Amino acid sequence: MPDIQYIHNVFRNGFELRQLNWVPWSEPGRVGVEHHVLWAPDAEQGEDSVGLLLRFPPGAHGDFHEHLGYELMLVLDGTLDHSDGPTYAKGDLIVEAPGTQHQMSSSRGCTVLAIRTRPAAARTPDRPIRPVGAAADA
Repeated sequence: MPDIQYIHNVFRNGFELRQLNWVPWSEPGRVGVEHHVLWAPDAEQGEDSVGLLLRFPPGAHGDFHEHLGYELMLVLDGTLDHSDGPTYAKGDLIVEAPGTQHQMSSSRGCTVLAIRTRPAAARTPDRPIRPVGAAADA
C-alpha cells in the first residue's frame, strides 16, 4: 500500500500548521519562505513533479522564475502577492502554464499548496514587476 500523508483540515489550521516539519527554503532570491515537502521529484521513477506546502511569513518572497511545466497554487490562508499585480486570498486557486514567469511574495503572510508538474528555472525579469510588499495598485 502506498504511503499516505494526511493533514487534517488545512483551511481551519491556517497559517501555523504546527504539526508539520517546516524547513527554511534556502536558495538565491528567496527570503523567509518555509516549505514542507509532500512529495519530491524521483529520477528513478521518472517523476518530475513536486508537491509542497509553502509558508510565507509577512514580507517573505520567492525568487523570480520561469515554469517549465504547469504550476497549481491554492491559497490556504492569508494573501499571496503575484509579481504581475494580483493579490490572491484564502481559497483562490491559480494555475500557471509552462513558460510563465513570476515572483511570489506575501506582505501579510500566507500558506499555499503548490504543485509543479516540472521544475522551475531561476530567471531575471525582462519587464517591470510588482515590488515585494507593494500594494496591488502600485
